[in-house]
Amino acid sequence: MAVGKIHSIETMGLVDGPGIRVVVFLQGCALRCKFCHNPDTWAMNGGEEYTPEQLVKKIERFKSYFSSSGGGVTFSGGEPLRQPEFLLECLKLCKSKGINTCIDTAGYGFGDYDEILKYTDLVLFDIKHITREGYKNITLMEIDESLNFLEAMKRNNTKMWIRHVVVPGITDGVEHLKELKEYIDTIPNVEKVELLPYHLLGKNKYDTLEIKYPLEGVKAMDKDLLKKYQKEIFEK
Repeated sequence: MAVGKIHSIETMGLVDGPGIRVVVFLQGCALRCKFCHNPDTWAMNGGEEYTPEQLVKKIERFKSYFSSSGGGVTFSGGEPLRQPEFLLECLKLCKSKGINTCIDTAGYGFGDYDEILKYTDLVLFDIKHITREGYKNITLMEIDESLNFLEAMKRNNTKMWIRHVVVPGITDGVEHLKELKEYIDTIPNVEKVELLPYHLLGKNKYDTLEIKYPLEGVKAMDKDLLKKYQKEIFEK
């Protein structure tokens, strides 16, 4: 039996998928995104250990909220695909109990993606950047694994919500966002696109962990401008 490392659990999530959701943040991430606000989830050796049965039993306590709101459980992180065996067992248990399942991921993991997606109702897919150079600049890693996961979602006809963090001076250009829109238009089964504003809420974690903050001096994204981009580029 796989044992998972869980960073934290949010029991009344309202922004990570449809309805009211339990959001499970798994430990471990290989990416080092410049705008990451959860550097405390990077390491695999942190968090609290759960068996799939223990975790799903905890999730089940909130099933009444799921049924009334159209919600369910969202596995986030970190990167949930860094613990593929544990994630798969949890997804199977949730589906057997009628719980809607969602994965919030950048697609940078390992394991049998096709098997995992069989038990996944929705993927919140985080597109860091659409070019190889842009992706490497933001994450310090190559884009290939994320593209492998995208191909798996296409094969499995997986429903997707696309997410993209908009950072001043990096991913906030109109031309970039128009190219992103054109790229997303080539992906089937995309139900929604969410532009997320870069913010400074996680900066104190870097100070606590004594890690240099990558975007020192970059201001938070203007939310009104972001709404304008969302409406004019992605909702026409």
